[in-house]
Amino acid sequence: MGHFVTLATCALNQWALDFEGNLERIVSSIVQAKAQGASLRVGPELEITGYGCLDHFLEGDIYLHSWEMYAKLLQHEDCQDILLDVGMPVIHKNVRYNCRMISYSNRILFIRPKLWLANDGNYREMRYFTPWMRLRHVEKYALPRIITEITGQTEVDFGDAVLATQDCVVGAETCEELFTPDAPHIDMSLDGIEIFTNSSGSHHQLRKLDLRLNLITEATAKCGGIYLYANQRGCDGDRLYYDGCPLIVVNGNVVGQGSQFALTDVEVVTATVDLEDVRSYRSLMSHGLQSRTTASYQRVHANFALSKSGSLFDPTIVPTAARPIKYHSPEEEIALGPACWLWDYLRRSKSAGFFLPLSGGIDSCSTAVIVHSMCRMVVKACDEDDMAVIHDARRAVGLTAADDYIPTDPVEFASRIFHTSYMGTENSSFDTRKRATRLASEIGSYHVDLNMDTAVSAIRDIFVVVTGKKPLFRVHGGSDTENLALQNIQARLRMVLAYLFAQLLPWVRGKSGGLLVLGSANVDECLRGYLTKYDCSSADINPIGGISKTDLKRFIAYARDEFNMPILQSFLDATPTAELEPITETYVQSDEADMGMTYEELSIFGRLRKIDKCGPYSMFIKLYHEWTPRLTAEQIATKVKNFFFYYAINRHKMTVITPSYHAESYSPDDNRFDLRPFLIPNQRYSWAAKKIDEVVAVLKN
Repeated sequence: MGHFVTLATCALNQWALDFEGNLERIVSSIVQAKAQGASLRVGPELEITGYGCLDHFLEGDIYLHSWEMYAKLLQHEDCQDILLDVGMPVIHKNVRYNCRMISYSNRILFIRPKLWLANDGNYREMRYFTPWMRLRHVEKYALPRIITEITGQTEVDFGDAVLATQDCVVGAETCEELFTPDAPHIDMSLDGIEIFTNSSGSHHQLRKLDLRLNLITEATAKCGGIYLYANQRGCDGDRLYYDGCPLIVVNGNVVGQGSQFALTDVEVVTATVDLEDVRSYRSLMSHGLQSRTTASYQRVHANFALSKSGSLFDPTIVPTAARPIKYHSPEEEIALGPACWLWDYLRRSKSAGFFLPLSGGIDSCSTAVIVHSMCRMVVKACDEDDMAVIHDARRAVGLTAADDYIPTDPVEFASRIFHTSYMGTENSSFDTRKRATRLASEIGSYHVDLNMDTAVSAIRDIFVVVTGKKPLFRVHGGSDTENLALQNIQARLRMVLAYLFAQLLPWVRGKSGGLLVLGSANVDECLRGYLTKYDCSSADINPIGGISKTDLKRFIAYARDEFNMPILQSFLDATPTAELEPITETYVQSDEADMGMTYEELSIFGRLRKIDKCGPYSMFIKLYHEWTPRLTAEQIATKVKNFFFYYAINRHKMTVITPSYHAESYSPDDNRFDLRPFLIPNQRYSWAAKKIDEVVAVLKN
């Protein structure tokens, strides 16, 4: 007969250092898992502390409070009679480890430290933890007294072990280990482990989910087995958004998949599987032969089974059928991921809402539409009676949990928490002002339309009085230096006004609190440095700072149809412009003309620089093969050299860039993801430029 077991994995929106809240969500997931008949529950990485604690992991208090919360978990009446895989940091022999705590009822079975740590891109785990690396080695761990008083245990096994129940063997992977070339599940499968758990803190990035799911499905398609993937969900308190999507896979087939983006704090996914399917799947001769040369794992034996006892057939236990994997399009990812990130920032900061300088261009338009998407998600969650979202929504609009307000319309909800402003000057056009006003009306934001020429003139006049010299725009005969300075006055004043209105608009409306200022500079402009330092791109947070202009245009086209907002077509049709220079009969400022390259080219430069790790010379060689004969070698060389010139002289702007939602693998964010010097002298790339010129000369001849 089959050995049917019901297994549970989950996505939890854990907050860094919110020990009691995190424990409450863990217990809630266990209660839901048990209610669905699960005998094993696996949770996200470092779920007791929250994954995004960063340097707080160096503090001793973290480890004390983790044990205190874990003690409460062991004693909790709703957490008995189920096998639990829970994540928390542990100090063993004065060394910090990222661990999985394996327990049953009020007894710890063993502690499994993470073998391979994530230490690139957005992750610096080796700054806080040490990888175990001693494969299949197990030591004794002396338990703290607070645990001994509960379990009666003084020590447990600590190391790279697996759990043997009466009917199967369970092994744990942790996040990064899945992505390593020699992943632990390979040797585990050859040593007879049927169930693999993977607890992750994996962030969202556009078009990334398929990589993660391909690795999971391939793991069990090749080796056989049952794979339970749990992930953190929500904002990490910084630039990342963990995108959930818990998964259960059997022999390469998905039998359970959770949502990638959602506002709910706890999502549990269960599936009923047959252990015999794994054993029959592994009947290949090659599997048997290779298993003979694989070293064995130490098994920690447990006197219970995951499947129900009894020899009679039970028709009520039905294995879960395979299902296709659900993927979102990149446009949907932009609509949902940053919206969830914004909601987490709003409710955690307890701000009164958002303030956005709305220019009439596609970048600020995209930011506004993402807020609209957030409001739609809030209304949808409220329609589904998610009480946590309802309570958060009441607080966001200035009410208490006892009030009966429930958002039912995204436009009405936006009118309470979203504020926009068009900050025009004599250089602004009627079209951009009209687009901004119409968009604000459709979305429902509290909109302020103003002219700031008086403030601009006052700043300029101070300079004239002090120096006796009056700067002019280029179209009026001024130099490039004067032209740039006059543009920057407008840009920086918008930042000052943005914060003024963000602080006082709630007061104007008879409300308390302040607003979070939203930035709207895209990843390509950050890469090129096409923004003014401390202008209105300087904000509290920026939901589009890691998204390319090309993707934003596709997102707006998607939102136009999906959200039924025809006004968005006018933003797609408009020429991107900063509107910081006077408009004349022969000149209208254009972003791409100012930059000397298109947004599409910027995306290509960014990917080659960051992902392919190209310097100027290797970038030129790659682009020569891709762009000829459309462009000559000389034209390609000019574009590459110009890109690196502007990247170098503007790198300093990344030191103060607004914290942005990380969505793109070529993000130039200096604060975590892209650690490079911000003082780059022009001669840094001079030798590479000479080599490029040599190649161009040879090709011309």
